[in-house]
Amino acid sequence: MFNHIQTKTFGGPIAISDLKTYSFPHTGLGYLSVKRAMASIAARKKAFYQMLQQWGWLNTSLFMLNRILAVISGGRLRLYRYHLIAQPVAKAAFLPPGRGKKIEIRLVQEHDEIIKEFPRPVKAIQARFRQGAQCLVALKEGQFVGFLWLLIGNYEEDEVRARFIPLPEGQAAWDFDVYVAPDFRLGLTFLRLWDQANRILCDNGILWSCSRISAFNTGSLGAHARLGTLSLGSAIFFCAGQSQITLASVSPYFHLSRYSGSSPEFRLNTRELQITRSAHTTNPSWSDHAAP
Repeated sequence: MFNHIQTKTFGGPIAISDLKTYSFPHTGLGYLSVKRAMASIAARKKAFYQMLQQWGWLNTSLFMLNRILAVISGGRLRLYRYHLIAQPVAKAAFLPPGRGKKIEIRLVQEHDEIIKEFPRPVKAIQARFRQGAQCLVALKEGQFVGFLWLLIGNYEEDEVRARFIPLPEGQAAWDFDVYVAPDFRLGLTFLRLWDQANRILCDNGILWSCSRISAFNTGSLGAHARLGTLSLGSAIFFCAGQSQITLASVSPYFHLSRYSGSSPEFRLNTRELQITRSAHTTNPSWSDHAAP
């Protein structure tokens, strides 16, 4: 790409082929420094191509644009892309009897002491409980290892301005922010949380649980796909201070808001999903999950 490097220290051009033997006595650079720099560039290039393979050009471009905007604006400019999905509420447990029993799952209230360990802002947690959301917490030997949030009703998003309305009312609910601590992501915590969540949803007559997942979170998308998720659409949110532009593949398709009280409403109807599900039924396998 460049045949020569001009240095202030020595004045003359240095051929790229000479870098292996040039010692750069005044700058402290040398062959090892150049080798490390080249290795770093190669690693970044490999990571980029892996990202491109997993996400595709659109999501990769949006992700990189979001990073650039966040840096140059000090966080005032942000870009999000969500996949809107629905999954059937399973009546049978994902785990056979006896598996994962060392992981305790329980509902917690707003003032439970365990909430202090949540990797989320206190204000966000308080807002969720005010909406009527229920929080399932996973514990292993008393240690916090994860949580899952459920809301039987409409959900006000806390990352962008948006209102999600799962339909039909009384048959569809909303789940969000399924979190498993990094050291336990290869275990059974995720399935234990969902087994308990499905029991609660079944008891309330819920047939489908809707949610949104970041297009940049391939791990979460893959894990939820194994639960039999179906796509309802996608949405892109561009946030600039108090202003927000929404572009979506489903109604309302486009929305512009300039103040905090204005937000798009997504009416996510699951009524026709049963037909689609019957045509694409698969038996998800969880054989790659480790024992508790």
